[in-house]
Amino acid sequence: MSYQDALTIQRVLNTAKTIAIVGLSGNELRASYFVGYYMKRHGYRVIPVNPRESSILGEVSYPSLAEVPVPIDVVNVFRAPGALPQIAAGAVAVGAGTLWTQFGVVNQEGADIAEAGGLTVIMDRCLKVEHARYVGRMHWLGFNTQRITSVRTGLQ
Repeated sequence: MSYQDALTIQRVLNTAKTIAIVGLSGNELRASYFVGYYMKRHGYRVIPVNPRESSILGEVSYPSLAEVPVPIDVVNVFRAPGALPQIAAGAVAVGAGTLWTQFGVVNQEGADIAEAGGLTVIMDRCLKVEHARYVGRMHWLGFNTQRITSVRTGLQ
């Protein structure tokens, strides 16, 4: 599938500072909350975009991308695929750098709108998983073991 180029993903992760998460939930059990929490812990500015919440993760939540008062590097989408064309148009309108959609959020029309507006598009990939993969913090339990090999030698 296109929109999943490893070098593009690494470039975005290494240059982005501000991530607007469309559909970020205030519910700690939702995947969007965990992704926002993780990215914030790793030094990114996370801006919630959710009209149903006033604040999430200690940040003001905005009803739409148009109301976010700072430049946005990445628009990360946790919404149904059908909402993507409108979100992509909003991302173009605010001059975002990248439209990034989470697992299962695939909509070619949305990708086309974003690309035509000059945005980088990454689709059907988890921001947290890709960050962990390329920063070296991926482990089956979710933490960095500092171990280079997966070969287990037993007790020494």
